[in-house]
Amino acid sequence: MSSRLSREKINFLSKRILEVLSRNDHVEFLDDANEIRLTIVRAIEDEMRLYEQIDKKAVEKIQTQKKVIEEGSREWEILYRKYYNEELAKLGKLAG
Repeated sequence: MSSRLSREKINFLSKRILEVLSRNDHVEFLDDANEIRLTIVRAIEDEMRLYEQIDKKAVEKIQTQKKVIEEGSREWEILYRKYYNEELAKLGKLAG
């Protein structure tokens, strides 16, 4: 269920974020722009890893059900969403 961003896409996003921050009069950089961009890249990658772990936990919970639930079925999708949201909520990442 998770979607992976390519390295190129992450670099593209980090440059766009840096550009937006650069145009904001309320933002002052205290470090080299490339160092800040690399920090943005690491933050995106960390967040992606976190969501991949959440995805894995949700799938594992479905696979441990007593009855076999066919991936892609309506029941699988409902359980996946439920378990995924439960994991998000545990981390305080689900607005509710």
